[in-house]
Amino acid sequence: YVGRDVESIIKDLVEVAIKEASYKARNEHKEKATQIAYNKILDILLPPARKSNGEAVIDTTESSTREKFKQKLISGALDEQEITIELEAANTTAGFAVSSPMLENIAEQMQDLISAMNSKRTETHKMKIKDALPLLIENEAAKLVDHDKIKLESIKSVEQNGIVFIDEIDKVAVRRGNDSVDVSRSGVQRDLLPLVEGTTVNTRHGMVKTDHILFITSGAFHVSKPSDLLPELQGRLPIRVELNHLTKDDFKQILISTKSSLIKQYQALLDTEDIQLEFSDDAINKIAEIAFYVNEKTENIGARRLATVTEKLLEDILFDPETAKMSSSNQNNGKYIVAIDAEMVTNKLGLIAKSEDLLL
Repeated sequence: YVGRDVESIIKDLVEVAIKEASYKARNEHKEKATQIAYNKILDILLPPARKSNGEAVIDTTESSTREKFKQKLISGALDEQEITIELEAANTTAGFAVSSPMLENIAEQMQDLISAMNSKRTETHKMKIKDALPLLIENEAAKLVDHDKIKLESIKSVEQNGIVFIDEIDKVAVRRGNDSVDVSRSGVQRDLLPLVEGTTVNTRHGMVKTDHILFITSGAFHVSKPSDLLPELQGRLPIRVELNHLTKDDFKQILISTKSSLIKQYQALLDTEDIQLEFSDDAINKIAEIAFYVNEKTENIGARRLATVTEKLLEDILFDPETAKMSSSNQNNGKYIVAIDAEMVTNKLGLIAKSEDLLL
């Protein structure tokens, strides 16, 4: 948080819990909402016949026709047909920029009021059935959700299972020997202390007790030390763990095993240019080795070093993919294969390892 009341940490946590619970609840009602959406579209395509008093007329022939249309709807045969539907107005309320806890509470009340007003309005849209169906399903699923129940369950979940991670806690440590008293840093620590110790926070959805919320902090204590934190705050963070530096094997695993590794990202990016990027095992080992070496020689910035090294390695291909295609001798299903081996990595990054600013 920056320039906001520390209680906003818990308020944000509650909002996250409610969003997750709402998403889960909508998925649970998705099947029922889908059937309701189908019926609404069928009512538009085949308006039921009615008596003079407004009652619907039961017609077996109409029911048979309706069932045939439903099968076509499910199979996608009617996807391109345009219909006009009514949906609840989307909540487009923008967040209010506030600078004090009192104004923040007023802003939350205003948002709730505008959301309540929007929820009663409907908007008419004309679109193809394939685009209308997902919107209707989402709209109907939201109606089936018990929002009051979700709020109560979310608050309970936050109180019992909530985790708050505070990064760069070293930035608020007051270093000993500093002649000037850093009021702001001490103030942040004193504001955090009640949350960590256990207090009750008033949110727009109800009161939340922080007694059992797990607080995890981290920091790079190169200049300051954990003992520079307030003694009371230190006492509320009893378990301390010192992390080891990343090894060459760690860098390699980050490159190949993570879900959104840099290699996968660059392969997907160049695939849009019809280039199939292939890395040999030796090339990956060499990239990891150079990243590790530069970290050890200059400043250790962790795995972020891989982004600098990999970007420098592939900059020519990224800047001029057409030249890379011309230099490619193999193709696979219309894709130009560009192979990255250890020799190419060494030639491209050899001088980088000797430059502290990585500019060569």
